[in-house]
Amino acid sequence: MSDRIDGRSTDQLRPVEIKRNYLRHAEGSALITMGGTTVLCSASVDEYVPSFLKGSGKGWVTAEYGMLPRSTNTRVSRDGRRGSISGRTQEIQRLIGRSLRAVFDLGSLGERSILIDCDVLEADGGTRTASITGSYVALYDAVRWLQNRDLVDSSLIKDSVAAISVGIIDGTPMLDLCYAEDSNADVDMNIVMTGSGAMVEIQGTAEQNPFTTDQLNTMLDLGRQGIEQLVTMQKQVLEIS
Repeated sequence: MSDRIDGRSTDQLRPVEIKRNYLRHAEGSALITMGGTTVLCSASVDEYVPSFLKGSGKGWVTAEYGMLPRSTNTRVSRDGRRGSISGRTQEIQRLIGRSLRAVFDLGSLGERSILIDCDVLEADGGTRTASITGSYVALYDAVRWLQNRDLVDSSLIKDSVAAISVGIIDGTPMLDLCYAEDSNADVDMNIVMTGSGAMVEIQGTAEQNPFTTDQLNTMLDLGRQGIEQLVTMQKQVLEIS
């Protein structure tokens, strides 16, 4: 019998659902649910680039992330009401942007930007990893929107990308932590990988007890297994082989 809170095995994802084209007006959008975490991801095309790219002929992909006030069990204030964006929010936004740019051909986009918005509707752990996985679907459809209007010549997307959390709880490596597991984990790690299996980013911290190389390898294997499943779901939703 599993010792996990929700009865899953150590290598089992939470129930995952990705709803494509969730918003009518966005060039691309997806609603992703992973267990008790739900994130709305949208991709918007804008005909401008940041100042450091003007005249370069290259485009840009960037992201914004936020948690709605009642996405958690107590109300969280909106970043704008606090007068500044929190360090956590900035870090997650940069992670999402880096992850998507890792599989994107910015040189073929032209001098335009694709802006990704990730709004957490409900949070139960893994909001940043769900945001990356859902944003890829939204980004893919935004590129299709550009292609359908003959604004770009190629798909621009070189590979898929997805992300998942792993951790160690009471000495046991586990995949896809919910909030209760994450808050009590000895080790908390987020893994971002491409569909072809290349690493984009690994964020791992020993909260209490240091972890061994063998434990690290086990967590990487768990993450790879989970991301392979997520990539398969992305392809099914996008109807690509």
